[in-house]
Amino acid sequence: MFSLVDCNNFYASCERVFNPNLQNKPVAILSNNDGCVISMSDEAKKLQLPFGAPIFKWEQFCKEKNITILSSNYPLYGDMSARVMNILRDFSPDIEVYSIDESFLEFKGFENYDFEEYATKIRSRILKWTGIPTCVGIAPTKALSKVANKIARSNLKQSKGICVINSDENRIKALKWTKIGKVWGIGNRLEKRLQAKGIVTAYDFTQVSSDWVLKNFSIVEWRLQKDLQGISKIPLEDAVSSKKMIATTRSFENTYGDIDNIKERISTFATSCARKLREQKSSCHVITVFLRSNRFSKHQPYEKENKTVILSFPTDSSLTIAKAATEAVKTIFKKGVQYKKAGVIVSGLVPNDNYQLNLFLHENPKHKPLMAAIDKLNGKFKSDKLKLGNQDLQRTWKMKQERLSPKFTTNINEVITVK
Repeated sequence: MFSLVDCNNFYASCERVFNPNLQNKPVAILSNNDGCVISMSDEAKKLQLPFGAPIFKWEQFCKEKNITILSSNYPLYGDMSARVMNILRDFSPDIEVYSIDESFLEFKGFENYDFEEYATKIRSRILKWTGIPTCVGIAPTKALSKVANKIARSNLKQSKGICVINSDENRIKALKWTKIGKVWGIGNRLEKRLQAKGIVTAYDFTQVSSDWVLKNFSIVEWRLQKDLQGISKIPLEDAVSSKKMIATTRSFENTYGDIDNIKERISTFATSCARKLREQKSSCHVITVFLRSNRFSKHQPYEKENKTVILSFPTDSSLTIAKAATEAVKTIFKKGVQYKKAGVIVSGLVPNDNYQLNLFLHENPKHKPLMAAIDKLNGKFKSDKLKLGNQDLQRTWKMKQERLSPKFTTNINEVITVK
């Protein structure tokens, strides 16, 4: 059996743990630089505040509806997420942290367990130890546990946050209730293709032949169909599996029209990507750099430029990646444009211990021990004290966060004082 444990309105719930005045009231959480709505409480959803709403357009609406608007407090959310995941590890050693607010558990050797009771224990312990409400879906496969979780979430009063699919009758009933577009892994394009074939619900998808699915789609959709039929074909993924692409992108606090500031930012972003590569023991073949102007500006047209660089050899060196990225910036930078956002994306990733060598070109052998020393020192002091020469030593990226709550669990100066 598999379980999907999902935290309800996670960002809003984290804020409510330390500010009980927000309980049962509409709350909206903003993206980087207080740009748009990325999370909200059920109360805010009922008021029809749309996801992705630019706050400068919807601020008056929020005032009229008494919606509390908060900046994203990522240190708080990350710490609370780690606490929830550590609790879940007490309930099963087989866990896949799927996102910041949800995890899959696999129950091997739990045949004699009462899963309703076990799910209740999971919810109760997380709520008691962290204050975060959750929903738990349990079923024979990962895809079905996703369906079960959605059912539990759809009617909290009746389900009490728990849904267990433990019979074929329950499975069929759940699949007939689930629209095909709500199935895990079914995107908008795939939904339209399936609907064109008369497949409206998840149950309809399980009734077409597997050969037809393989012929018209791929092995991914075939596995999904089998999972929905109760035949487990999607295993837990390794929690430390390598990403296939790494990106560092930021909106600037102000716009920049000079290339020196842009190059400094791009060098910093490239260094961040290189560090992430080393953490997962990977190297990259491809570097993409992009620049964006402010799309909401009324004074200049929206500009967007990209440049992709293909390296002659795979690398995880901050020196090599930053140099290639800053050279790429020179080719796409336009004078007179005020840039608001930039980013670096590394792809074509290969493991450091298994990649094709180049007979004539290779990484400078001094880079490996240098990067290891930099990572060790930065890890020791918990900050990027050591930087490249083309980075601003006094500068740290700072988001616009005008509505930021305190870092209750990660900053000793901001913990709650009990009087």
